[in-house]
Amino acid sequence: MQVKQIEGVLNAKDIRFALVVGRFNDFIGQKLVEGAIDCICRHGGSEECIAMYRCPGAFELPMVAKKVALSGKYDAIITLGVIIRGSTPHFDVLAAEATKGIAQVALDTMVPIAFGVLTTENIEQAIERAGTKAGNKGFDAAMTAIEMVNLYRQI
Repeated sequence: MQVKQIEGVLNAKDIRFALVVGRFNDFIGQKLVEGAIDCICRHGGSEECIAMYRCPGAFELPMVAKKVALSGKYDAIITLGVIIRGSTPHFDVLAAEATKGIAQVALDTMVPIAFGVLTTENIEQAIERAGTKAGNKGFDAAMTAIEMVNLYRQI
């Protein structure tokens, strides 16, 4: 007997996406947005199937993501933001709350939500993860969203 394997495919055709983007550190965040849009378009989606919601920063991402998820207008949500460690514990609080909040929204709503929030020690690491040495985490988050929607559709 062979085990049936079910997984999502990387085809963005007919998927409605919401990008929920924190504006703080936007000079890096915009590169994540560009990466996510590039990924969606390269995998058969179009810009017409993408809506973008901008909020002040990473802490607000879960609140906006939940409101967007509950609207029923989108098949997937891609959260994008940038949190860079400073000299206070503020980084740890923001990173933890944004992560937990986004995960909770995904569990509460059962809408696929991809996590594309950078949490880095310094600006150099953030730049590397927004399209230079370490790829583009916005692109990666969009790939996750595409795959999860297609997996959900098979369950």
